[in-house]
Amino acid sequence: MKTSFSLLTLGVLLLSLVACAAPPLPTPPQVVRAEVVQSDKPRNLTPNVPPEDLVELVSGNTDFALHLFRWLSAEKSENFFYSPYSISVALAMTYAGARGETEQQMAKALNFNLPQERLHPAFNALDQQLASLTAAAPGNEEGQGFRLQIANALWGQQGFEFLREFLDTLAQNYGAGLRLVDFQSDPEAARQVINQWISDQTEQKIKDLIPQGALDPLTRLVLTNAIYFNAAWQYPFQKEATVEEPFTLLNGEKVNVPMMKLSKSLLYAEGEDYQLVSLPYEGGRVEMVVILPAAGQFETFSAKIDSDWLRRALEQRQAHTVNLRLPKFKVESDFSLVNALSSFGMPLAFTPDQADFSGMDGKRDLYIGEVLHKAYVNVDEAGTEAAAATAVIMELTAILPEQPVTMIVDRPFCFLIREVQSGTVLFVGQVRSP
Repeated sequence: MKTSFSLLTLGVLLLSLVACAAPPLPTPPQVVRAEVVQSDKPRNLTPNVPPEDLVELVSGNTDFALHLFRWLSAEKSENFFYSPYSISVALAMTYAGARGETEQQMAKALNFNLPQERLHPAFNALDQQLASLTAAAPGNEEGQGFRLQIANALWGQQGFEFLREFLDTLAQNYGAGLRLVDFQSDPEAARQVINQWISDQTEQKIKDLIPQGALDPLTRLVLTNAIYFNAAWQYPFQKEATVEEPFTLLNGEKVNVPMMKLSKSLLYAEGEDYQLVSLPYEGGRVEMVVILPAAGQFETFSAKIDSDWLRRALEQRQAHTVNLRLPKFKVESDFSLVNALSSFGMPLAFTPDQADFSGMDGKRDLYIGEVLHKAYVNVDEAGTEAAAATAVIMELTAILPEQPVTMIVDRPFCFLIREVQSGTVLFVGQVRSP
């Protein structure tokens, strides 16, 4: 039987690789803390990546992000929230060790349209661009204000030999060192160490990502990505204006929710079956895009959202005075992505004795045992806090119409959080009941 690995997002994504049955590894000494084995290759902080590679990477990531949205929306009748960027990064680290048909299936399912030697430097360049947002944000010299934190780590079995080339790729492009733990003798202790790292990286918003029993003595490698986002609105809602108002659920039932109110010049678009508005965060380099399907069309509309639709809708935005009413909401999601990823066309990666991750250890003895994602978002009058265990300031130059536009988000809606300059979709969610 093969060994599996898992993936986490805050989005935290936990990807665990499990080994097939094999001679037991030498029994390592008991570990209390994870020892870090760092590649001698430092992270490349100035990757030379052609602009077209970044465009191709972001385009593919957006295709994957919205494919996953359509799948989740069809499968889940409740609120959900996830970080497609976190998922893509964790799976890209795994993809670095995939070979043969497993590699081909993963590339197609994840919309990785660049060859390996260009994909990982492109992820590195994009990651550095996103990291620069926090450093340049107002207020951060005092440790306050806009924060976007992304962290990667590998957790490997003591005594198990991973290929130097694989470790170098992840060190140079993802800044991910290998932390040695003892899955074989004490998988529960290893689970607690990894969960604590995730909690620390996400300001304690994502706890216990890996449930008891998810790791076992055959686990050989766990790849983790954690992303944490906290930002204030560029135009805050006034707290005193928030009042209880009715919100209509899909079944027609009405519930009262705290409805925030704002009247500002915002980028806005509409069509026959939707309204869309962009709410910039402080600094203008990241925005929330709220998409409100027409009454009675939520499920039909959600099934058609793809990257082409999103691109056209964003291109159609113009500056309008918008009278917006948006409910306060908090969403926590926790789910496995194995079924989704298998249905996207990469079943081999999860199949013992058929998966090929020989780029990790030189042998075909590993397969993906689990892909776990956990995410959290809290939206209120001041701004947004989001976690998942994944610019130029936009100027509003269009002529404002004489009459303001009204957008009342009093029924199920979708939203995404994106970095403006690259177009990277960091988070996606749907709210059926605030």
